Amino acid sequence: MIFLDSTVLVDYFNDINNWQVEVLDSILGKELVVIGDYVLTEVLQGFRSNKEYQEAKTTLLSFPCYDIGGIDNAIKSANNYRSLRKKGITVRKTIDVMIATFCIENDFILLHNDKNFDPFEKHLKLKVYHK
Repeated sequence: MIFLDSTVLVDYFNDINNWQVEVLDSILGKELVVIGDYVLTEVLQGFRSNKEYQEAKTTLLSFPCYDIGGIDNAIKSANNYRSLRKKGITVRKTIDVMIATFCIENDFILLHNDKNFDPFEKHLKLKVYHK
C-alpha cells in the first residue's frame, strides 16, 4: 500500500512536474493508494477558491483515508521523536512525525517530497517509495 504525503498532493494539484507526481500519475488505478486525515487537512487548507477546494476534496475523498491520530500513534510518535532527538536529529513538524510513525506501524510505503522523512527512513525503518 502506498501512502501519499501532502507534499506530493500539493505538487499534483499545483501542476508541478517532479518524479513524485509522475509516480502518482503512473500508479493511480494500478496500486492501492491511501491518505490520512492529517494529509487531507494539510492539502485542503491550501485552496483559496471554493471551486478548487470542492474539486480537490472530491478527488481526495476517492482515496481510502485513515485516521492517523489516536493515543497509540501519539505515544509511538513521541517515542520516535525522542529516539531521533537522542541521535541529534530534530524533526520540526509534528504531523510529519505522526505520518511517518503511522506508516512504519502499518507497513505502508510513503511517497513524499519532504526531507523531514529522511531520518525516519534511515534510523526507524520507514519504507519510502524511491524513483
